[in-house]
Amino acid sequence: MLATCTLLFWLRKRPVPDALSQPWPRVSILIAARNEEAAIARCLTAIRQLSYPAHLVEVLLGDDASTDQTRAVAERTMQGYAGRFQCLTITEQLGTARGKANVLAHLARVATSDYFFITDADIAVAPGWIQAMLPFAGPKVGTVTGLTVVRGPRLFDQLQGLDWLQSLGLVQVVSDQGRPVTAMGNNMLVTRAAYEVTGGYEALPFSVTEDFELFKAVLAKGFTFRNVFRPEVLAYSLPIGTPLRLLHQRRRWLRGVEALPGWLQSGLLFYAMFYPLLLVLVWAAGPLAALAVLGVKMLLQGLLAWGCYRRAGLRMPWHLLPAFELYTVALTVSLSVFRLLPVAFDWKGRLYK
Repeated sequence: MLATCTLLFWLRKRPVPDALSQPWPRVSILIAARNEEAAIARCLTAIRQLSYPAHLVEVLLGDDASTDQTRAVAERTMQGYAGRFQCLTITEQLGTARGKANVLAHLARVATSDYFFITDADIAVAPGWIQAMLPFAGPKVGTVTGLTVVRGPRLFDQLQGLDWLQSLGLVQVVSDQGRPVTAMGNNMLVTRAAYEVTGGYEALPFSVTEDFELFKAVLAKGFTFRNVFRPEVLAYSLPIGTPLRLLHQRRRWLRGVEALPGWLQSGLLFYAMFYPLLLVLVWAAGPLAALAVLGVKMLLQGLLAWGCYRRAGLRMPWHLLPAFELYTVALTVSLSVFRLLPVAFDWKGRLYK
Protein backbone atom coordinates (compact mmCIF):
# COMPACT_ATOMS: atom_id res chain seq x y z
CA MET A 1 0.00 0.00 0.00
CA LEU A 2 2.75 2.41 0.95
CA ALA A 3 4.72 1.63 -2.20
CA THR A 4 1.65 2.22 -4.37
CA CYS A 5 0.83 5.52 -2.66
CA THR A 6 4.44 6.69 -2.95
CA LEU A 7 4.54 5.85 -6.66
CA LEU A 8 1.19 7.53 -7.36
CA PHE A 9 2.25 10.67 -5.50
CA TRP A 10 5.54 10.96 -7.38
CA LEU A 11 3.91 10.30 -10.76
CA ARG A 12 0.93 12.61 -10.26
CA LYS A 13 0.56 15.57 -12.57
CA ARG A 14 0.03 18.79 -10.75
CA PRO A 15 -2.92 20.60 -12.28
CA VAL A 16 -2.09 24.10 -13.46
CA PRO A 17 -5.06 26.38 -12.82
CA ASP A 18 -6.25 28.93 -15.32
CA ALA A 19 -5.28 32.51 -14.69
CA LEU A 20 -7.62 34.30 -12.32
CA SER A 21 -10.12 36.16 -14.46
CA GLN A 22 -10.45 39.91 -14.26
CA PRO A 23 -11.84 41.71 -12.41
CA TRP A 24 -10.74 39.87 -9.28
CA PRO A 25 -13.69 39.08 -6.98
CA ARG A 26 -14.23 40.22 -3.42
CA VAL A 27 -13.55 37.56 -0.80
CA SER A 28 -14.36 37.01 2.87
CA ILE A 29 -11.93 35.53 5.39
CA LEU A 30 -13.68 33.85 8.34
CA ILE A 31 -11.79 33.16 11.58
CA ALA A 32 -13.22 31.64 14.75
CA ALA A 33 -11.23 32.57 17.84
CA ARG A 34 -11.53 31.64 21.50
CA ASN A 35 -8.83 32.67 23.99
CA GLU A 36 -6.24 33.19 21.25
CA GLU A 37 -4.41 36.29 22.51
CA ALA A 38 -1.05 34.53 22.08
CA ALA A 39 -1.68 33.50 18.46
CA ILE A 40 -4.13 35.91 16.85
CA ALA A 41 -1.58 38.65 16.07
CA ARG A 42 0.52 36.18 14.05
CA CYS A 43 -2.57 35.05 12.12
CA LEU A 44 -3.81 38.56 11.33
CA THR A 45 -0.34 39.87 10.48
CA ALA A 46 -0.08 37.18 7.80
CA ILE A 47 -3.48 38.24 6.46
CA ARG A 48 -2.34 41.86 6.31
CA GLN A 49 0.59 40.69 4.21
CA LEU A 50 -1.60 38.99 1.59
CA SER A 51 -0.74 40.06 -1.95
CA TYR A 52 -4.44 40.13 -2.86
CA PRO A 53 -5.75 43.73 -3.04
CA ALA A 54 -6.88 44.68 0.46
CA HIS A 55 -9.92 46.61 -0.76
CA LEU A 56 -11.29 43.32 -2.11
CA VAL A 57 -10.91 41.52 1.24
CA GLU A 58 -13.15 41.53 4.28
CA VAL A 59 -11.77 39.88 7.42
CA LEU A 60 -14.41 38.65 9.85
CA LEU A 61 -13.23 37.50 13.27
CA GLY A 62 -15.66 35.77 15.62
CA ASP A 63 -14.73 36.18 19.28
CA ASP A 64 -16.25 33.12 20.93
CA ALA A 65 -16.67 34.36 24.51
CA SER A 66 -12.94 34.75 25.06
CA THR A 67 -11.86 35.46 28.62
CA ASP A 68 -8.48 36.88 27.61
CA GLN A 69 -7.39 39.82 25.42
CA THR A 70 -8.12 38.17 22.05
CA ARG A 71 -10.37 40.97 20.82
CA ALA A 72 -8.06 43.77 21.96
CA VAL A 73 -5.00 42.17 20.37
CA ALA A 74 -6.91 41.55 17.13
CA GLU A 75 -8.19 45.11 16.87
CA ARG A 76 -4.75 46.51 17.63
CA THR A 77 -3.15 44.30 14.97
CA MET A 78 -5.69 45.28 12.30
CA GLN A 79 -5.63 49.00 13.05
CA GLY A 80 -5.18 50.91 9.80
CA TYR A 81 -5.94 47.88 7.61
CA ALA A 82 -6.85 48.97 4.08
CA GLY A 83 -9.51 46.30 3.72
CA ARG A 84 -12.59 45.73 5.86
CA PHE A 85 -12.12 44.22 9.32
CA GLN A 86 -14.88 43.39 11.76
CA CYS A 87 -14.71 41.58 15.08
CA LEU A 88 -17.99 40.05 16.21
CA THR A 89 -18.71 38.94 19.75
CA ILE A 90 -20.60 35.66 19.53
CA THR A 91 -23.18 35.17 22.28
CA GLU A 92 -26.11 33.37 20.64
CA GLN A 93 -26.43 29.85 19.27
CA LEU A 94 -27.74 29.40 15.73
CA GLY A 95 -29.75 26.23 15.14
CA THR A 96 -27.77 23.07 15.83
CA ALA A 97 -24.39 24.79 15.61
CA ARG A 98 -22.12 24.84 18.65
CA GLY A 99 -18.56 25.94 19.34
CA LYS A 100 -16.51 26.74 16.26
CA ALA A 101 -19.36 25.78 13.90
CA ASN A 102 -21.61 28.31 15.63
CA VAL A 103 -19.02 31.07 15.22
CA LEU A 104 -18.61 30.31 11.52
CA ALA A 105 -22.40 30.25 11.08
CA HIS A 106 -22.58 33.79 12.45
CA LEU A 107 -19.67 34.98 10.30
CA ALA A 108 -21.14 33.47 7.13
CA ARG A 109 -24.35 35.44 7.73
CA VAL A 110 -22.38 38.67 7.93
CA ALA A 111 -20.07 37.93 4.97
CA THR A 112 -20.86 39.92 1.81
CA SER A 113 -18.82 38.08 -0.84
CA ASP A 114 -19.31 34.87 -2.83
CA TYR A 115 -16.14 33.20 -1.53
CA PHE A 116 -15.56 32.19 2.10
CA PHE A 117 -11.91 31.59 2.99
CA ILE A 118 -11.79 29.80 6.34
CA THR A 119 -8.71 29.58 8.55
CA ASP A 120 -7.87 29.27 12.24
CA ALA A 121 -6.39 31.69 14.74
CA ASP A 122 -3.21 29.59 15.07
CA ILE A 123 -2.55 29.61 11.31
CA ALA A 124 -0.35 31.92 9.22
CA VAL A 125 -1.37 31.77 5.55
CA ALA A 126 0.90 32.36 2.55
CA PRO A 127 0.97 35.79 0.85
CA GLY A 128 -0.46 34.35 -2.37
CA TRP A 129 -3.15 32.30 -0.62
CA ILE A 130 -6.22 33.97 -2.11
CA GLN A 131 -5.20 34.15 -5.78
CA ALA A 132 -3.72 30.62 -5.63
CA MET A 133 -6.94 29.06 -4.29
CA LEU A 134 -9.53 30.99 -6.31
CA PRO A 135 -8.76 29.55 -9.78
CA PHE A 136 -9.66 26.07 -8.52
CA ALA A 137 -13.15 27.20 -7.47
CA GLY A 138 -14.90 26.37 -10.74
CA PRO A 139 -18.68 26.53 -11.28
CA LYS A 140 -19.44 23.13 -9.70
CA VAL A 141 -16.60 23.13 -7.17
CA GLY A 142 -17.91 23.66 -3.65
CA THR A 143 -14.74 23.35 -1.56
CA VAL A 144 -11.05 23.92 -2.21
CA THR A 145 -8.62 22.65 0.44
CA GLY A 146 -5.12 24.03 0.74
CA LEU A 147 -1.96 22.72 2.36
CA THR A 148 -1.01 23.11 6.02
CA VAL A 149 2.09 22.07 7.93
CA VAL A 150 3.02 22.38 11.59
CA ARG A 151 6.14 24.41 12.32
CA GLY A 152 7.98 24.81 15.60
CA PRO A 153 11.50 24.61 17.10
CA ARG A 154 11.16 21.46 19.24
CA LEU A 155 11.62 17.87 18.07
CA PHE A 156 7.99 17.22 19.10
CA ASP A 157 6.90 20.10 16.85
CA GLN A 158 8.92 18.89 13.87
CA LEU A 159 7.53 15.36 14.19
CA GLN A 160 4.03 16.80 14.11
CA GLY A 161 4.99 18.66 10.95
CA LEU A 162 6.25 15.49 9.26
CA ASP A 163 3.12 13.63 10.38
CA TRP A 164 0.80 16.32 8.99
CA LEU A 165 2.49 16.68 5.63
CA GLN A 166 2.82 12.96 5.00
CA SER A 167 -0.83 12.42 5.95
CA LEU A 168 -1.89 15.17 3.56
CA GLY A 169 0.18 13.47 0.87
CA LEU A 170 -1.81 10.26 1.38
CA VAL A 171 -5.06 12.25 1.29
CA GLN A 172 -3.90 13.84 -1.96
CA VAL A 173 -3.25 10.43 -3.55
CA VAL A 174 -6.81 9.30 -2.79
CA SER A 175 -8.30 12.65 -3.81
CA ASP A 176 -6.46 12.54 -7.14
CA GLN A 177 -8.36 9.33 -7.88
CA GLY A 178 -11.61 11.29 -7.53
CA ARG A 179 -12.36 9.88 -4.08
CA PRO A 180 -13.45 12.52 -1.55
CA VAL A 181 -11.73 12.06 1.79
CA THR A 182 -11.93 15.24 3.81
CA ALA A 183 -11.52 19.00 3.89
CA MET A 184 -9.35 20.95 6.29
CA GLY A 185 -11.03 23.81 8.10
CA ASN A 186 -7.82 25.73 8.78
CA ASN A 187 -7.08 26.25 5.08
CA MET A 188 -10.29 26.00 3.09
CA LEU A 189 -12.31 27.87 0.51
CA VAL A 190 -16.07 27.33 0.41
CA THR A 191 -18.21 29.08 -2.17
CA ARG A 192 -21.28 30.90 -0.94
CA ALA A 193 -23.44 28.88 -3.32
CA ALA A 194 -22.23 25.57 -1.88
CA TYR A 195 -22.46 26.76 1.72
CA GLU A 196 -25.96 28.18 1.45
CA VAL A 197 -27.44 25.18 -0.37
CA THR A 198 -26.59 23.06 2.70
CA GLY A 199 -28.45 25.45 4.97
CA GLY A 200 -25.21 26.46 6.66
CA TYR A 201 -23.70 25.19 9.88
CA GLU A 202 -26.88 26.02 11.76
CA ALA A 203 -28.73 23.37 9.74
CA LEU A 204 -26.06 20.64 9.87
CA PRO A 205 -25.76 17.94 12.55
CA PHE A 206 -23.36 19.07 15.24
CA SER A 207 -19.91 17.53 14.98
CA VAL A 208 -16.56 18.18 16.63
CA THR A 209 -15.15 17.89 13.08
CA GLU A 210 -17.30 20.65 11.64
CA ASP A 211 -15.20 21.04 8.48
CA PHE A 212 -15.76 17.39 7.53
CA GLU A 213 -19.49 17.72 8.24
CA LEU A 214 -19.73 20.69 5.88
CA PHE A 215 -17.61 18.88 3.29
CA LYS A 216 -20.00 15.90 3.29
CA ALA A 217 -23.05 18.15 3.04
CA VAL A 218 -21.60 20.09 0.10
CA LEU A 219 -20.82 16.85 -1.78
CA ALA A 220 -24.33 15.56 -1.08
CA LYS A 221 -25.72 18.62 -2.86
CA GLY A 222 -23.89 17.72 -6.08
CA PHE A 223 -20.80 19.91 -5.77
CA THR A 224 -17.28 18.63 -6.34
CA PHE A 225 -14.03 19.38 -4.52
CA ARG A 226 -10.40 20.22 -5.12
CA ASN A 227 -7.32 19.53 -2.98
CA VAL A 228 -4.40 21.81 -3.81
CA PHE A 229 -0.88 20.57 -2.95
CA ARG A 230 1.16 23.58 -3.98
CA PRO A 231 3.57 25.89 -2.09
CA GLU A 232 1.47 28.95 -2.98
CA VAL A 233 -1.30 27.76 -0.64
CA LEU A 234 0.98 26.48 2.14
CA ALA A 235 -0.05 27.69 5.60
CA TYR A 236 1.87 27.20 8.84
CA SER A 237 0.15 26.00 12.00
CA LEU A 238 1.42 26.43 15.52
CA PRO A 239 2.25 23.05 17.07
CA ILE A 240 0.31 21.28 19.80
CA GLY A 241 2.16 21.93 23.02
CA THR A 242 1.86 18.64 24.93
CA PRO A 243 1.27 14.95 24.17
CA LEU A 244 -2.03 15.03 26.07
CA ARG A 245 -3.35 17.92 23.98
CA LEU A 246 -2.21 16.09 20.85
CA LEU A 247 -4.25 13.06 21.92
CA HIS A 248 -7.32 15.26 22.40
CA GLN A 249 -6.83 16.70 18.91
CA ARG A 250 -6.36 13.30 17.26
CA ARG A 251 -9.28 11.79 19.15
CA ARG A 252 -11.45 14.57 17.77
CA TRP A 253 -10.14 13.85 14.27
CA LEU A 254 -10.98 10.18 14.72
CA ARG A 255 -14.65 11.18 14.66
CA GLY A 256 -14.11 12.23 11.08
CA VAL A 257 -12.20 9.04 10.26
CA GLU A 258 -15.05 6.96 11.68
CA ALA A 259 -17.42 8.65 9.22
CA LEU A 260 -15.31 7.75 6.17
CA PRO A 261 -16.48 5.09 3.69
CA GLY A 262 -15.98 1.50 4.84
CA TRP A 263 -13.43 0.71 2.12
CA LEU A 264 -11.22 3.58 3.27
CA GLN A 265 -11.56 2.71 6.95
CA SER A 266 -10.55 -0.87 6.10
CA GLY A 267 -7.47 0.38 4.27
CA LEU A 268 -6.45 2.57 7.22
CA LEU A 269 -6.95 -0.29 9.64
CA PHE A 270 -4.89 -2.59 7.43
CA TYR A 271 -2.12 0.01 7.29
CA ALA A 272 -2.25 0.44 11.09
CA MET A 273 -1.69 -3.30 11.57
CA PHE A 274 1.90 -3.02 10.36
CA TYR A 275 3.54 -2.97 13.78
CA PRO A 276 1.54 -5.85 15.35
CA LEU A 277 2.29 -7.94 12.27
CA LEU A 278 5.95 -6.96 12.50
CA LEU A 279 6.03 -8.54 15.96
CA VAL A 280 4.50 -11.69 14.47
CA LEU A 281 7.27 -11.66 11.86
CA VAL A 282 9.90 -11.47 14.61
CA TRP A 283 8.42 -14.62 16.14
CA ALA A 284 7.97 -16.42 12.79
CA ALA A 285 11.13 -15.49 10.88
CA GLY A 286 13.47 -13.83 13.37
CA PRO A 287 14.53 -10.25 14.11
CA LEU A 288 16.70 -9.84 11.00
CA ALA A 289 13.74 -10.44 8.68
CA ALA A 290 11.64 -8.03 10.71
CA LEU A 291 14.37 -5.37 10.59
CA ALA A 292 14.63 -5.78 6.83
CA VAL A 293 10.90 -5.24 6.41
CA LEU A 294 11.00 -2.25 8.75
CA GLY A 295 13.90 -0.82 6.75
CA VAL A 296 11.96 -1.11 3.48
CA LYS A 297 8.95 0.54 5.13
CA MET A 298 11.08 3.43 6.40
CA LEU A 299 12.65 3.86 2.95
CA LEU A 300 9.27 4.01 1.21
CA GLN A 301 7.93 6.33 3.91
CA GLY A 302 10.95 8.56 3.46
CA LEU A 303 10.43 8.71 -0.32
CA LEU A 304 6.78 9.65 0.18
CA ALA A 305 7.71 12.32 2.72
CA TRP A 306 10.44 13.63 0.42
CA GLY A 307 7.91 13.99 -2.37
CA CYS A 308 5.51 15.81 -0.05
CA TYR A 309 8.15 18.25 1.17
CA ARG A 310 9.42 18.78 -2.38
CA ARG A 311 5.95 19.55 -3.74
CA ALA A 312 5.32 21.90 -0.83
CA GLY A 313 8.55 23.78 -1.55
CA LEU A 314 10.15 22.66 1.73
CA ARG A 315 13.39 20.93 2.65
CA MET A 316 13.08 17.28 3.62
CA PRO A 317 14.16 16.61 7.27
CA TRP A 318 15.71 13.18 6.70
CA HIS A 319 17.15 13.13 10.22
CA LEU A 320 13.62 12.89 11.67
CA LEU A 321 12.75 9.51 10.13
CA PRO A 322 14.10 7.25 12.95
CA ALA A 323 12.40 9.35 15.63
CA PHE A 324 9.24 9.46 13.52
CA GLU A 325 8.90 5.67 13.77
CA LEU A 326 8.94 5.88 17.56
CA TYR A 327 6.54 8.83 17.46
CA THR A 328 4.12 6.88 15.23
CA VAL A 329 4.15 3.80 17.45
CA ALA A 330 3.68 5.83 20.63
CA LEU A 331 0.87 7.91 19.12
CA THR A 332 -0.94 4.89 17.66
CA VAL A 333 -0.85 2.91 20.91
CA SER A 334 -1.74 5.90 23.10
CA LEU A 335 -4.59 6.98 20.84
CA SER A 336 -6.02 3.44 20.72
CA VAL A 337 -6.25 3.45 24.51
CA PHE A 338 -7.34 7.10 24.80
CA ARG A 339 -10.18 6.54 22.31
CA LEU A 340 -11.74 3.95 24.60
CA LEU A 341 -11.73 6.17 27.68
CA PRO A 342 -14.97 7.98 28.64
CA VAL A 343 -13.34 11.38 28.09
CA ALA A 344 -15.23 14.31 26.59
CA PHE A 345 -13.80 16.16 23.60
CA ASP A 346 -11.87 19.23 24.75
CA TRP A 347 -11.86 22.21 22.37
CA LYS A 348 -10.51 25.52 23.69
CA GLY A 349 -11.61 24.74 27.22
CA ARG A 350 -15.06 23.49 26.26
CA LEU A 351 -16.08 19.86 26.56
CA TYR A 352 -18.24 18.06 24.02
CA LYS A 353 -19.52 14.50 23.97
